[in-house]
Amino acid sequence: MNRTATARNPLVPTLVFAALATAIVSSLGMLLVPSISQRFDVDVATAQWMLTVNLLAGAVATPIMGRLSDGPHKKRLLLASLATMFVGSVMAAAAPTFGVFLAGRVLQGLSYGIVPVTIAIARRYVPPEHAQNTISTLSVTVASGIGIGYPLTGIIAGIFDYSFAFWFGAVFVLATIFVVWKVVPSGPDGRAEQHPFDFAGSCLLAVGLGSLLLTISEGPKWGWVSGTTLALAAFSIIVLALWVRVEIRLDHPLINLRTLKQGEVLLANISAIALGAALYIAMSVSSLVAQADTATGYGLSLPVFWAGFVIFPLSVGSLAANRTVRVLAKRVGMQVMLPIGAIIMAAAGTMLWLLHAELWEILLSMLVFGIGMGASYAAMPALIARSVATQELGSSVSFNQVLRTVGSSFGTAISAAIIATHPGLNGEASPESINMTFLLGALLCIGLGVALLADSARRQEKWKR
Repeated sequence: MNRTATARNPLVPTLVFAALATAIVSSLGMLLVPSISQRFDVDVATAQWMLTVNLLAGAVATPIMGRLSDGPHKKRLLLASLATMFVGSVMAAAAPTFGVFLAGRVLQGLSYGIVPVTIAIARRYVPPEHAQNTISTLSVTVASGIGIGYPLTGIIAGIFDYSFAFWFGAVFVLATIFVVWKVVPSGPDGRAEQHPFDFAGSCLLAVGLGSLLLTISEGPKWGWVSGTTLALAAFSIIVLALWVRVEIRLDHPLINLRTLKQGEVLLANISAIALGAALYIAMSVSSLVAQADTATGYGLSLPVFWAGFVIFPLSVGSLAANRTVRVLAKRVGMQVMLPIGAIIMAAAGTMLWLLHAELWEILLSMLVFGIGMGASYAAMPALIARSVATQELGSSVSFNQVLRTVGSSFGTAISAAIIATHPGLNGEASPESINMTFLLGALLCIGLGVALLADSARRQEKWKR
């Protein structure tokens, strides 16, 4: 199929639209915590459960949806996931109580698992010569879409109230359902193999991951050496170890752990954890700096209406990088784009650490961060796609998505721990804690970039021999 014919094919834009819906729904969180706290008359720590339950639901749903996407009913799975997101958005928008609101956020957590489904559909129906670019675009769309979703959330919540932001998400998802229903090929995928679903592995991974992420997210509040934290951490390790034992023995596991040993898949998964943590540190702390009072010594005192725009350059940079990556990858190889992206993100993290007193400094840093993120996030699924069989793609990419979520959770927990142990005036974060958190994000990217460059050099030397 030639380029013109591909451009006229509405499937790729439809899949991008579905991935963008994921980003929009995912962005309905961080900026709205103060509004939710006031609306339901709960303290900020309790209101932050809107982030925790959403993250937990996403971590549990993503690997299950990834494995199901390797089966024959891809369109049905995508529509069911979008419909669940729609119901969750309506529940969150119209919730009379905080409990109902949290239930809606749990249903919205399925948004994290939609990208692996769209990637599996692209691998099946997009012509092979365009599949890799499409897969890279879908991966980057989520990250760049968050850069669009944050300012949209800020504008809507600033002009109206938090509920309108969730109504907007519901309308966007409803439009996505209609487009997917009209465009994505119907009927079962005749090429897909059907195997018994791994219920035991799904349950063990859900319990193990849920316990681990709950430990990470609540550790700063409970205390890292408290009995509850240590017991839950030990429980999660035991359950995950049991899950690994079960998966290795199955012919058709939820996630084929044997594929994780492959060099490029392993690099992509390690990168997902480190870069996920660094990205969340940059986004969360930049948003905090933007909204903090100038009396803190670092805050910019921006209202929620404008605070979301701090993340917008991230979207611009990632979209620009996605187009550039396609050209560079043909010359230097996709595996080189991963360390390049990590090094660019390291430069951006260093800029944030050294320069965050003015708004333009943060905006410039986020732009550079977006460029590095676009390169890295485009490379990860592309490396996985060319390293695993088609019937393993959905589960392999979904596991990479889960590791990004785990990395984001680590970033959140570490940021909260640093800020909690170095408080400023009136309970605000101190300038020292802001600097330390930005520095940590930069060091994560620097360490990963150096390790990836060393591995790339080793591979080239081995190839020359």
